[in-house]
Amino acid sequence: MSLTEINFDGIVGPSHNYAGLSLGNIASASHKGDASFPRAAALQGLAKMRSNMALGLPQGFLLPLPRPNDALLHELAVGPDSDRALLAAAWSASSMWTANAATVSPAPDTADGRCHLTPANLVTMLHRGQEWRDTQAQLRIAFGDDRHFAIHDAIPASFGDEGAANHMRLCERHDAPGVEAFVYGKPAHETGSRFPARQHEQASRAVARLHGLDPARTVFIEQNPEAIAAGAFHNDVVAVANGRVLFTHARAFADQESAYEAIRAAFPALEVVEVPEDAVSLEEAIRTYLFNAQLLTLPDGTMALVVPSECRESAAVWRWCEGMLASNGPIRRVISVDVKQSMANGGGPACLRLRVVADPATVDPRFLLDEAKADRIESVIAAHWPERIEPGQIGDPALADRVRTARRALLDALELGELA
Repeated sequence: MSLTEINFDGIVGPSHNYAGLSLGNIASASHKGDASFPRAAALQGLAKMRSNMALGLPQGFLLPLPRPNDALLHELAVGPDSDRALLAAAWSASSMWTANAATVSPAPDTADGRCHLTPANLVTMLHRGQEWRDTQAQLRIAFGDDRHFAIHDAIPASFGDEGAANHMRLCERHDAPGVEAFVYGKPAHETGSRFPARQHEQASRAVARLHGLDPARTVFIEQNPEAIAAGAFHNDVVAVANGRVLFTHARAFADQESAYEAIRAAFPALEVVEVPEDAVSLEEAIRTYLFNAQLLTLPDGTMALVVPSECRESAAVWRWCEGMLASNGPIRRVISVDVKQSMANGGGPACLRLRVVADPATVDPRFLLDEAKADRIESVIAAHWPERIEPGQIGDPALADRVRTARRALLDALELGELA
């Protein structure tokens, strides 16, 4: 078997809108009530996928979930006089951020030698807590070969789990045994934070046990409460890892040096690329999503950092990136991509993808992207995705029909009608 890392990006759904439902997500809150552009959002995401394929990297995708979620509207008895946030939750396209779809432990790390995936319960936010069963249905198709994959149920709702956005893996090679680092937050009542910590320590520990991870190669780290309070609602807003490299802001963890020591004890080859506060403030890092980037190993073995275009537009961030490249460190390229529609709702390049180390031959090919399939997806988006959605249109029956028709057209084009 030839194991390689495959990035599975979420295709932005046709109901993409700015309802500001995500407490603690500064970008989401600041764009609440703006008009959204679902067609542009989906095409931006597809262009990012094409860009990664052009780098010689395998690329997969996951599909938008059924929206509006009529079952949720029925369960909550949503009517004309209900809080519009309940209506908006049922229309949310937030499954586009597949970093929250699941936590993934590759086969070299697990006791049974299979790749394990646990869907995130996302219980902290209503609009996301509705996702996991539909996400699991896709995972069971895409990774349905139980000789190579194990798909679990979500962790019980008592413990919030936000998936791969709070999980990092360090390794010599993607196909070699790695060290998995789970980053959790202390409850807001313990830290005094104005925002909730979405990843519970016990959820992280439960996932590690479910996946059969070696305790000697598993690390649990507390996220800095100051980072959560500043808007780093997930760890991947302030730190990302790939191969031997941990790319992190100096204020990412509650005890920065102890975090490095814990990882290094399990993985002595660790290389830390730390961005100091006096070069890029925590607030600027969160605003530009410098760390919500894809840190990728290219076919020639070098590393590239795929950042949102907001990083290039920031004098401080881009100055630091240029200095990093000049220092001849482990990250040799910085690639800027336009995902502004996603960024306005609080998701950069890393939010849009779930990393899975697997043999592509063991994955359902309908979920793997090539240029011909990308052309088909682009055609469906251009023909069916709404160009613009105004806040007052959420709940409109005609728009609901259009959103359903658009998703159905995509399922038909990809021969995935069983997800209808």
